[in-house]
Amino acid sequence: MVRRFAFAVPGDLSTPTGGYAYDRRMIDELTKLGWQIDVVDLGEGFPWPSDETRAKAWLRLSDIPPGRTIVIDGLAFGVLPEAVLQLRVENSLIALVHHPLALESGLSMRQANILRTCERAALGAARLVIANSAKTARHLTRDYGVAADRIVVACPGTDPVPVSQGSADGIVRLLAVGSIVPRKGFDVLVAALATLTELPWHLTIVGDRTRDLQAAAQLDADIARLKLTDRVTVTGAVSDARLAALYACADIFTLASRFEGYGMAYSEAIARGLPVIGTTAGAIPETVPKKVGLLVPPDDTGALAVALRRLIVHPEERLAMAAAAQVAAKHLPTWQESAKCFAGAIEAAA
Repeated sequence: MVRRFAFAVPGDLSTPTGGYAYDRRMIDELTKLGWQIDVVDLGEGFPWPSDETRAKAWLRLSDIPPGRTIVIDGLAFGVLPEAVLQLRVENSLIALVHHPLALESGLSMRQANILRTCERAALGAARLVIANSAKTARHLTRDYGVAADRIVVACPGTDPVPVSQGSADGIVRLLAVGSIVPRKGFDVLVAALATLTELPWHLTIVGDRTRDLQAAAQLDADIARLKLTDRVTVTGAVSDARLAALYACADIFTLASRFEGYGMAYSEAIARGLPVIGTTAGAIPETVPKKVGLLVPPDDTGALAVALRRLIVHPEERLAMAAAAQVAAKHLPTWQESAKCFAGAIEAAA
């Protein structure tokens, strides 16, 4: 029996974000498990697609044969309630939710309400929902009315990777990985570090600068205004090999996220044995064990500065947290395990 389904994604699957990385890896792992996957490009501009994009997305979805299970990435699923209500008549639909759309930072109240209403309606049409964390699953049940027995959790996985060796020149290397968007809190991070200029540190920020051009320009302006040009490097998106090299010489992973549905970058840092400085937003506390890092409230520049100072000044604490990270890494899910959970959802929906 051929195991086959359609996987509908919004735009270019190679886009360098955690959500697209999750989609790409699931496609790879499920293919290895014997699934035949029809990848359907729904077009660019989600979650605010133009009328033209919305019409083209419907045409591509309606071309999928009746009876075939369709997985739709939540970035698009949540804003296509009319389309999914029609598709559900002849197809089993699975929504893949990385995080609820209304929780993206930088939205006006009106925008957030529009997204929340659309996504709630769309999720009601799904046979099943795949959530990327238990935290996201609980949020969908509590705030979006999705019954717990309709949700399957398939967390992002990790691969075996070398343990980071850290710096050797007396400069504490800080690494932040995430798209340059308001939700990642880079403005808070550079503001906190601006109060610590007497300490020996250097921050490298790795992430796509094209997702939100205004946020990228604001980050550059903040770095210049705070006179941190020589202390902060913003690389943009980089190759896997370059990112691995940056992890190898890092001493601390830090990200001041305002929300994370899971926090793939955090788990990748733990897999490399890095101590973590982050926030208590979303699923981060469930991703980062207490002994592995310091978590502070989101948007609390002062508390973040205190945490950064503590680990920059005290190498023995960094080493203890790095050792705890290496232990925690052994318990992180693998991509193969996650793909089996994903496959189980497809089989259940069919």
